[in-house]
Amino acid sequence: MATATFRELVLTVNGDRRAVAPGTTLADLLAALQLDPRLIVVERNREILRDRATFDRVALADGDVLELVHFVGGG
Repeated sequence: MATATFRELVLTVNGDRRAVAPGTTLADLLAALQLDPRLIVVERNREILRDRATFDRVALADGDVLELVHFVGGG
């Protein structure tokens, strides 16, 4: 009987290494981190992702480098 091999994807998120399952989307990652995508700016591999509506279709890849910046209100 053959067994499936599960390989984690390793990302760098704000300078920290993080392992996620293959098929994880950007929206999945933000949900796991309890971050509201409406209040986040995402840079992936040195490119700012401007269209938040696509976060659920952005599949993360092994070696991705993400910078997540969230806005905090105040004065």
